[in-house]
Amino acid sequence: MPGVIGDQAAFVRAVRVAGPGRELLPTPEPVDVVLADGRIVDIAPTGNLRPRGDAVVEGDGAWLVPGLWDHHVHVLQWALAAERVPLGEVATAHDAAVIMGLAPVVEGRRVGSGFRDGLWPDVPSLEILDAATGEVPTYLINADVHSVWLNSAAFRREGFAPVASGLLKEEDAFEISRRLNAVDPAHADAAVARMARAAASRGVVGIVDLDMTWNDEPWQRRVAGGFDTLRVSYGTYPQHLDRAIAEGLRTGDPVRGSSHGLVRVGPLKAITDGSLGTRTAACGHHYPGEPGNTGLLTIGPDELLDMMTRATAAGLDCAIHAIGDVANAHALDAYARTGATGTIEHAQLVNHTDIPRFARLGVAASVQPEHALDDRDMTDTIWAEQSAQPYPLRALADSGVNLRFGSDAPVAPLDPWAAMASAVYRTRDGRDAWQPHQRVDIDTAIAASTAGGSTAPAEIAPGAVADLVIVGADPRTADERGLRAMPVLTTLLAGRVTHGA
Repeated sequence: MPGVIGDQAAFVRAVRVAGPGRELLPTPEPVDVVLADGRIVDIAPTGNLRPRGDAVVEGDGAWLVPGLWDHHVHVLQWALAAERVPLGEVATAHDAAVIMGLAPVVEGRRVGSGFRDGLWPDVPSLEILDAATGEVPTYLINADVHSVWLNSAAFRREGFAPVASGLLKEEDAFEISRRLNAVDPAHADAAVARMARAAASRGVVGIVDLDMTWNDEPWQRRVAGGFDTLRVSYGTYPQHLDRAIAEGLRTGDPVRGSSHGLVRVGPLKAITDGSLGTRTAACGHHYPGEPGNTGLLTIGPDELLDMMTRATAAGLDCAIHAIGDVANAHALDAYARTGATGTIEHAQLVNHTDIPRFARLGVAASVQPEHALDDRDMTDTIWAEQSAQPYPLRALADSGVNLRFGSDAPVAPLDPWAAMASAVYRTRDGRDAWQPHQRVDIDTAIAASTAGGSTAPAEIAPGAVADLVIVGADPRTADERGLRAMPVLTTLLAGRVTHGA
C-alpha cells in the first residue's frame, strides 16, 4: 500500500480538490485520481473508477493541491543553518555578542545566523564582539545575508582588514558566506538531503536553488549520489557566466549525468542592489539619519545589459535581485532593452508606475511574503520616507503579474504554507494586519506556490504531472494559524511518495 517513501502510486482515492483545476471538476465531493507514468490520466467522483492493483493512496476525504514550489532558496546555506547558533530573536548587539561568546566552538570557529540589527538600540562593533568572544574566530550572519559581523580573530583568519563596526557588507559578506559554506562535500550533501526531506514534509516538490556558488558541480554530484526527493532548478552567478556559456548550460536542460531529469539548469542570478536590513537597497530617497545614503546599485546599467544580453543569447533565463525602487526600475529597464525572459527577485519596494511594467514585459515577480512581516517594523521606520509601495503583492496581482512565492531560506524558513498565510492575511503572532490592502486571496496564493506561478499554475487535471499534495484541512477556508500549521499527509513527486505516513 503506497504511503511508504519511494512507493509509486497508481490511484489516489477520495480526495477533495482544493487547488487549481478545482473549477474544472463537476463536483465538490471527493474524487478518485488515476495516475500512470508520472501523470494524472483520469479524475472521477469516488467509486466510479477501478483502482489499478494495490498501489492506492487513501485520501479519506482530505484535500488535494498541486505540488508546491519554493522559487527562491539558498539550498546549502539553509541546510547548514540548522548547525549554526540561531540569532533571530536577539534584541541587542550586546546580547548577540554574549550569546556567541558562550556558543560551542566547531572546527575552530563559532558561527551564528539570523540577526536583525535594523532596530537594535545599540549597534554592532568590533569592540563589543571582541570583548565577548576573545580569540575564537566568530561570525554572525545577518538574516538578510548581506552583512556578516566578525570579531578580530575572524578578520585575521579570513585575511580581511578589520573595520570598527566589525561588519562586512555586500560582496565581502557574500565571500565570507561562501567560505563558511565550503564544508566537506559528504557533509554538505547529507545536510541537503535532510533539508529536502523536510521540504517534502511541507508539500514541497520543487525549489529554485540560488546558492552563491558554481551550482552545476554539486548538483551533478548529488544526482550521481541518488538525490531524487525534489525537482531543482539551479542558478548561475555573473562570475561564472562565461563558464556556463562555454559549457553549454541552458535553462531547462537536465543537469549533466541525470537520468531522471528532476534537477535542471536554471537562470542567471544577478544581485543589483543591497537589502533593507543592511540599508543598502537602492532607493529613491535617503535612509533616515543618513543623508546621502540612498543605498547602492551593485551592478551598473551597462554591465547589467551586457550580462543579460549574453545570458539570453546563450539560452539562459535571468533572475535579477532588486529590492529598492531604483533597483527595480533599473532591472525592468534592462528587461525592456534586452528582451530577456525571467524574474525580478524580491521586488520589495516598487514605484507605482513600475508595477504594471512587470506584466507588460512578461517579467515574473519572485517574492517572499514572509519578508513583509519579518520587515514590517523596519519598513515602517527605515523606509518611512520612501514614496514607492513596499511589498506590493495585491497591486502586482491586480496588474496581471505572474507571482511566484518563495522563502529566500535561510532568510525565512522554507515553508510554503507560511508564505501563503503571510500573503493572504498579512499578519502573524496576533498583530494587526500590516498594509492589508496588499493581501491576495487564497487561490492566488496557492497558484503562486506552484511551479508555474499565479498566472500559469500547475493544475490538477488529466495530463498534468502527478506532483500532488494531500493535506488534512481545506486551505481555502483555513484561517491564518490554520494555514501555517497545515497538516501535510502525503507528498507525491510524479506519483512517487516523497512524504507520507
